Amino acid sequence: MSATSHRRIVIGDVHGHYQGLMQLLDVISPTAEDKIYFLGDLIDRGPQSSQVVDFVKENSYPCLLGNHEHMLIKILTDKNASTPSVQGWLYSGGQATLASYKGGKIPAEHLEWFQSLPLYLDLGDIFLVHAGIDPAKTIEEQKAEQFCWIRDKFHSIQKPYFSDKVIIVGHTITFTFPGIAPGKIARGAGWRDLDTGAYHPRSGWLSAFDVTNRLVYQANMFKPSVRTLPLEEASAKVNVTSLKVNRNSSKLWA
Repeated sequence: MSATSHRRIVIGDVHGHYQGLMQLLDVISPTAEDKIYFLGDLIDRGPQSSQVVDFVKENSYPCLLGNHEHMLIKILTDKNASTPSVQGWLYSGGQATLASYKGGKIPAEHLEWFQSLPLYLDLGDIFLVHAGIDPAKTIEEQKAEQFCWIRDKFHSIQKPYFSDKVIIVGHTITFTFPGIAPGKIARGAGWRDLDTGAYHPRSGWLSAFDVTNRLVYQANMFKPSVRTLPLEEASAKVNVTSLKVNRNSSKLWA
């Protein structure tokens, strides 16, 4: 497989797996000319959230606000945050995030960095957003609740939201779509989903999409396995007519 210089590489939900991210980047072997983007959800569930945040922040990699960062900001900045809200975040991986910080305290500079993260990045031919877009709203009408949290309403669209660009998302683990095997990139009408479930034992794959060369790089969080695949081989189409995402596990979906 030949590769072009000056690559644009988009990385899916890392969820605190710093060592796995390092393995993935070792496979990618980025150069100074390459541009790397993160789709959000750097934190929660995995054991090394603080290290992931430090790495992305210190390297000034563009990163979106994910729903897990969105939850953290709400919990830490709202003095009236309800007990169920706090417990919901802790149950969804927040406890692991706190444990990754010295003394269980998230430093102000990290919180400020989370608050600075954009909701989307429009790169011309691709549009990066953590969860998706409400197809019934304009971009200007969308809020964090749509960009960070939306699922079925976006995934079920019958025609692309944009006529001139592909939407790249994370947020929804791809094997939860009907007919999509663990580790596969999911694609729909004008969108691709890169969240292949790095934290989940059914998958363990952390994925990166080389937009320039249409390659998918993957590293597994639970076994010493890495791979590089052509996009066509690494992805599968979602059957919208049978789209019934399994949400029986709240731990899987928060």
